[in-house]
Formats: sequence, C-alpha cells, structure tokens
Amino acid sequence: MVENVASEMAELEAEDFYLLSGLEQGMRFSKWVDGAKLPDFADLTPEEVEYRLDRCERRGLLERKTIQYEGYRLTFEGYDALALHTFAERETIEGVGAPLGVGKESDVYEVRSYKPLALKFHREGYTDFREVNREREYTSDKEHVSWMYTARKAAEREYEALETLYPDVSVPQPIDHNRHAVVMERIDGVELGRAKLEDAQVVPILDLVLDEVATAYDAGFVHADMSEYNVFINSEGVTVFDWPQAVPTDHENSDELLARDVTNIVGYFQRKYPHHVESVDTDALAAAVAADEFDSVDEFAE
Repeated sequence: MVENVASEMAELEAEDFYLLSGLEQGMRFSKWVDGAKLPDFADLTPEEVEYRLDRCERRGLLERKTIQYEGYRLTFEGYDALALHTFAERETIEGVGAPLGVGKESDVYEVRSYKPLALKFHREGYTDFREVNREREYTSDKEHVSWMYTARKAAEREYEALETLYPDVSVPQPIDHNRHAVVMERIDGVELGRAKLEDAQVVPILDLVLDEVATAYDAGFVHADMSEYNVFINSEGVTVFDWPQAVPTDHENSDELLARDVTNIVGYFQRKYPHHVESVDTDALAAAVAADEFDSVDEFAE
C-alpha cells in the first residue's frame, strides 16, 4: 500500500532509487530482469546491486524469482516509490496522507502541499492485465506491454485531458504527472451515485452534468466512461473526474462514445428519479450535446 511506501521513503538512499530505476528500464524489454544485467541498468557495481536488492526486497519494492536465471521485477509499491521520489524532488508534494478512494484501477490519496491536493496512482493492468489490455486503446497495438506501460499510459491520457479541459470544464486542476501517477486539485463533494437529490435539484443537476460533457466535447475530448461514480456534487455545482479513457473528438468512435456517455448518465437519473426524468430521445440529445445546442434535458422528452 502507498501508506507503507511513504513511510519507507525517508530510509531509502539514492542508490536504492538507482536500482529501482534500473529495474524499470529492464522491464521495458522483459517481465523479469536478469540479475546479471542489473549493474549495467542501474549503473552500480555487482556488490552494490546485491546489497540494494536485499534492502528493496525487504521493503516490498521488488520481487525475486528463480527461473532459467535469477530474475527481478518491480512491484507496484516500487513503482510508487519512484513516482513519489520524483514528486518530492520537484517539491510537488511534501507528504502522503489518508486514502481518498481505493479501487480496482486506481488508488487516490490526499497529499500535503501548498494547497489541498490529491495523488492518483493508476493501477490498470496489474490485477487483470489481459482484460484491461483488450479494453484500453493505447495498448491495443503493442506486442510487449507491461503493467507499468499500461498504467503509465492511462495516467498520461488522464493528465493530457485534464490539462486541455481545465478550467473551461469543471474538472480537477492538474498539477503534476510522473509515471503512473497524477497530482491534481482535491475536490470535496459527494459522488453523484451516493447523493440524494431534492426534487427541485434533479433536472438542474442532470443539465449541469450534460453541459460539462458538451463543453468537454467542444474542447476536444469525450470522457468515454461517464457514470454516476465519476461526478462529484457540492455547493458550487458538479465536477467530472476520472478521465483515463478519454478520447479526442477526432477519434473514429468519438460520436459513439459520446452517445454512450449521454445514455449512461441519463439512464442513471431515469432509474433513480423516474418521476423527474422520463423517456428521453438520447440520440437527439447526444447530437445536440455534440453540436453545442443543448439547454435542458426536458427538451428531449419523448
């Protein structure tokens, strides 16, 4: 867990990070890195490599396996340590706090800095790599893809989307990015899926969400994974988060993905608030969102 890695950071030395970086480099070519190659990858002597391997293995930052050769690979904790080390060197963050959310494809933590921030570690590919590899467009054309590559590309895609959309779209402000991790503004609020809206709030909140989807499309991105679990609600309005699957609007499937996003979010409101959001022509609604001609979902009632 990240909390355990954060507590170990002060005890790690520069040469430990040389070793971890060397493993990272070696894993670009194979799942397990031959220990005999580590001195070259890490720019350390063989004796120093052995010492650092024991230190890092005890801390859960790498794994060892004897196959045709003695091989090593980073754990996600080791990859976390590399990202945290980089953020600390850049003075992006000062420390890691409590978890804000832990899921299948990401872990999010509060971090200490000049203002409230959140640190998101992407976990795509680590627990169910083959399934994620089929779904993620940015890995579909790669023959050798490690979980590190999958998670890093997800973080890059999310950071790119946030940088493009903020502040015109209500998304968390992006602060920094390294490897599989993104530092962003911490947003306080309640997930839409956990909120209980008053009668008078239902349609206005749905309109706000769809307006953000429309503004994002106009700015060049489709979220491509919209649901009640990636919208925050607070006194200032709504914030749309979790953008690793975002696609540019010139993508061949962008209109199809936009229509799916619109159908998903409208469908949630129809299920939870059936007396307020009845039958809607979602195809016409999606077309209006894409054309920036959307005012209210009520206009598309069937």
